[in-house]
Amino acid sequence: MTDRRKLVKPLKTLPTIIGWMEYVDLPDLPLHDIKAKIDTGARTSALHAEDIRRFTRDGHVWVSFRTESTDGGPDVWIEAPVKEKRNIKNTSGVPENRIVIRTTFRLGDQSWPVDLSLTDRKNMTFQMIVGRAALKNHSIAVHTMRAHLLRGRPKRKEGKENR
Repeated sequence: MTDRRKLVKPLKTLPTIIGWMEYVDLPDLPLHDIKAKIDTGARTSALHAEDIRRFTRDGHVWVSFRTESTDGGPDVWIEAPVKEKRNIKNTSGVPENRIVIRTTFRLGDQSWPVDLSLTDRKNMTFQMIVGRAALKNHSIAVHTMRAHLLRGRPKRKEGKENR
């Protein structure tokens, strides 16, 4: 019989505990204070995007898209290099061929690169979902009954309804 203690690696550091919903930043896009759902059932993170258009810049494939402003203002246009295009299952489990970009992700006071798929989430509650691949190898644990453990609700400008 195997000793279970030998199968579990000890943690090098205590994990950062986050809520099932957190405010995150994508500073390179630049989007700040995005109300994001932490979704460990999803592998890849997804960001709301409309009017997605691919184009070539200096011999590389780029994408432009429109997304909701995070400060309550009008929608913003963003351009980013395309990392790849791949099949990602949507919320119904149906594969969709999506554009994936790589950008800096900030959670609390930590930042690291993540892959983000671009998809129309206008009928969803959250502009962004953070999948388990974005959290992997960063010593993070999700508290499923708490929200906003890293920072409180940001102050918003008058205008669009806060999602």
